[in-house]
Amino acid sequence: MTDATSATSATPTIVFVHGAWADASGFGGVIRALGDRGYTAIGFANPLRDLTGDAAYLASLLRTIAGPIVLVGHSYGGAVMSSAATGNEQVQALVFCNGWMPDEGESIQQLFESGGPFAGSLVPAAIRPVPFTNPDGSEGVDLRLDRELFPAAFAADVDPEAAKVMAATQRPWSGAGYAGPSGPPGWRSIPCWYLVGTEDRAIPPAGQRWMAERGNAQIEEVAASHASMVSQPEAVTGLILSAVEATSRSQP
Repeated sequence: MTDATSATSATPTIVFVHGAWADASGFGGVIRALGDRGYTAIGFANPLRDLTGDAAYLASLLRTIAGPIVLVGHSYGGAVMSSAATGNEQVQALVFCNGWMPDEGESIQQLFESGGPFAGSLVPAAIRPVPFTNPDGSEGVDLRLDRELFPAAFAADVDPEAAKVMAATQRPWSGAGYAGPSGPPGWRSIPCWYLVGTEDRAIPPAGQRWMAERGNAQIEEVAASHASMVSQPEAVTGLILSAVEATSRSQP
């Protein structure tokens, strides 16, 4: 059995997959905490262009890593990591942090628009489409969050000045990522853990629980906004260590 507080030859590499309107630096506090325990962490630069392409890009990175892997995905990053993990036997666990868990053929847009447990999100009203032209002349649309509405929708429990910086530096999410259907999800075959942010105004907590229960994930809750990895890094770290310990124990 692997000790989750110290590194061994069987210790997994932890790969972080950020979501829309963010970057991997949001996991900084978690990465530092895991580094103090001897873990190697990689912050994946999610392109945020479309689910199929983003997952393929992550899958190519995972193929360069030796040994076991634990994937941690926030928001849209959950959908990306789940697709990328399918068929990769090195991936021991998926840890969703306020993350999307679409099933095969589902899009995040469909889940948002389905109402029910996803009703009440502040994100749809805060989205500001920005058209762009690709190098080949085709048209696309980037989705940004209104800077004034960003803190309430995304980071209500983050220091206000830090939230302003997050709003100013947000990376746009392509409309193709929002509307594109998922491929076969890794959560159907890989053990999952899910951190529900009970104060999340981007993905309503009821929607998070619904996805986590459908995916048979081990669920923990934290009183946090959508940016729980920024405001509550200790909760995210603890859940990752739980996943590492449980999956390492199950290895031969």
